[in-house]
Amino acid sequence: MTEQRSHQFERGTDGPKVIVVGVDGSEPSLRAAAYAGGLARRQHALLAVVYVQPVMSASAALGAPVADTTDEIAQGLVAHIRDAAERLKGLYDIRWEFHTFRGDPFNGLVKAADDLKADAVVVGASEQAGHRIVGSVAIRLVKAGRWPVTVVP
Repeated sequence: MTEQRSHQFERGTDGPKVIVVGVDGSEPSLRAAAYAGGLARRQHALLAVVYVQPVMSASAALGAPVADTTDEIAQGLVAHIRDAAERLKGLYDIRWEFHTFRGDPFNGLVKAADDLKADAVVVGASEQAGHRIVGSVAIRLVKAGRWPVTVVP
């Protein structure tokens, strides 16, 4: 009697196929993107660059147009990444996509990693002092324990 197994999605069996990197324009996030790009190149993986646009808070609803500002940030990040990819064209071939999600950074990266079936997540270390007390996005991702997480200083 033979055992029949249904085919299920399996993470991490042959190295990462999709690497998610969170970017927000900060120096640590750009270093994380560079690191993740090198990893994606060496592993022949897809680099999914993710920018999480913050949702408008109640106080911001009365003032500055947050959605316009975050759209501008996203457009600037795409332009920056395209420029970098163009400079490396011919030297390195890296498959990459840019995605935006709305929400807080932790939940946005979790949704991105789930939706894109990520094998690994790369983020930059937080530079905010309050995160030492409350916990950074990186620490929360590591504690979630759903993907290997690399934190780039």
